[in-house]
Amino acid sequence: MASIRFDAVSVDIPIFNASNRSLKNNVISAATGGQIQPRDSGRLSVRAVDQLSLSLEHGTRVGLVGHNGAGKSTILRIMAGIYAPTAGRVSVSGDVASMFDLAFGMDPDATGWDNIILRGMLLGYSKQEIQRRADEIGAISDLGEFLDMPLRTYSTGMATRLAFAVSTSIRPEILLIDEGIGAGDAAFLQQAKERMRAFVSEAGLLVLASHADDLLRQWCTTAIWMEHGRMRMHAGIDEVLDAYHDSLTAA
Repeated sequence: MASIRFDAVSVDIPIFNASNRSLKNNVISAATGGQIQPRDSGRLSVRAVDQLSLSLEHGTRVGLVGHNGAGKSTILRIMAGIYAPTAGRVSVSGDVASMFDLAFGMDPDATGWDNIILRGMLLGYSKQEIQRRADEIGAISDLGEFLDMPLRTYSTGMATRLAFAVSTSIRPEILLIDEGIGAGDAAFLQQAKERMRAFVSEAGLLVLASHADDLLRQWCTTAIWMEHGRMRMHAGIDEVLDAYHDSLTAA
């Protein structure tokens, strides 16, 4: 069964090659919301996640709530294995699919068909498995003859369509989603929403980071409110969203 466990997990992101420390502090604080910390080398680091402990079991539908830089995206990337914790322990049980950085692993000089194979293998398919699904994925992308052309000839929306079609062809035990999906024109976006609903419903465990209350309430039953890398609240979705928005009003 799918599960995710964090035991006092922290992630420090080092800051390199900045000559003006005061300016650097201001920029990083505004951009990340993390905590600026000195390092033994004299350089600085941002603590993007600070001593986070949580346990998510099969059937969980949890939203990550908080201001930009609160640590939501960092948490997703820890769960996906992209970031390693600086301290603490992470345990993830189950196949993971990540709906962020959709263009990662795509080759601009390869055709759409070749990129289906490349991204599919990056997601954990064997070459034979993704080849069997290639026609279905091509049809979902609705790119037609453009699939025979290099990715560099695509618009951003077309490339996103292709990556989205490949990413949703897998049925993961754990699904990680960061914000919305810019899937292109209105007709495809509607198709993408319907596909996402089925995709989400089949996942054993969902973690969604979003600022969209409607989406969070639609897909999640619980939420984690993050603030400056620390968990401030973990409860039912309505309770967390109400408390979070009350805090913004009071600020």
